[in-house]
Amino acid sequence: MTMARAIWDVFQKQILGMAYLDDLIGKLFVMLGLDLSNRWIGSIRFFLYDTIKIVVLLCVLIFIISYIQSFFPPERSKKILGRFRGIGANSVAALLGTVTPFCSCSSIPLFIGFTSAGLPLGVTFSFLISSPMVDLGSLVLLMSIFGAKIAILYVVFGLIVAIIGGTIIEKIRMERYVESFILTASSVDIESPELSRKERVAYAKEQTVSTFKKVFPYIVIGVGIGALIHNWIPESWVVTLLGSDNPFGVIIATIIGVPMYADIFGTIPIAEALLSKGAQLGTVLSFMMGVTTLSLPSLIMLRKAVKPELLALFIGICTIGIVLIGYAFNALQPLIM
Repeated sequence: MTMARAIWDVFQKQILGMAYLDDLIGKLFVMLGLDLSNRWIGSIRFFLYDTIKIVVLLCVLIFIISYIQSFFPPERSKKILGRFRGIGANSVAALLGTVTPFCSCSSIPLFIGFTSAGLPLGVTFSFLISSPMVDLGSLVLLMSIFGAKIAILYVVFGLIVAIIGGTIIEKIRMERYVESFILTASSVDIESPELSRKERVAYAKEQTVSTFKKVFPYIVIGVGIGALIHNWIPESWVVTLLGSDNPFGVIIATIIGVPMYADIFGTIPIAEALLSKGAQLGTVLSFMMGVTTLSLPSLIMLRKAVKPELLALFIGICTIGIVLIGYAFNALQPLIM
């Protein structure tokens, strides 16, 4: 058991966390005669380390997940979801969301397609909530920063919010608040083509390049903000606003996150820097979930498909769920960190 734990710790720190990369950059700076205690040098070191680490993990993860996703095109996903009923369907939809797009804006077209195809509205909303919040990429990236316990709990709590949220929408029958063009859209049942291994690899490569081009600017911005927080924002400020002495820190972090637009790859460096400055774990995770699940661009897109009443319910369910998860993590922090 001790040996297995030691191997896992090395894997988490050196493979996922790439601690060797940080050490290498530090040694390179020393060789160049740079003072590592200087704030500007510290910011540059943080920026280089986190950018390279996230880009490497990003490309590897997107390739693997895209390869898996090639087995679940929309037509096949629709058929899978159509076999289940009730909370089982919501659970499968939430799980399916973990192997689909990395941000809420790219999830909405699939949500519209599933709804137009006649799948239950609650099921499609379970997918819509889980897809940006708890994808497989978030699991691995969170594991590289915060450890396996926190990463797994984050995904479990996110799936619970997606399942409960979709179930609520299903039970109170909100179909009348979907725009009529969605409900009346014709659905063509196209048989999913069987791809060869070579075609799946080509698809995964294409998705990797495409996604990288879309998210790289947000990675740079996110890491830049993280470097600023890490080296220039006084710890006392962060502790006062987002620390344990402020009972409203989770709510503040969630509200701050909503107007932003990024994905898990851009928000993790910010969360990492906030945590190192004394912010509570649940507070920074609430910020991350607010950014990835309730970004303004995605809400504007969703408004084109649903009426204000359903949009408000979706925002309310996600916000309450995110806040509750934040407080749960804050309460569990002494046990899991």
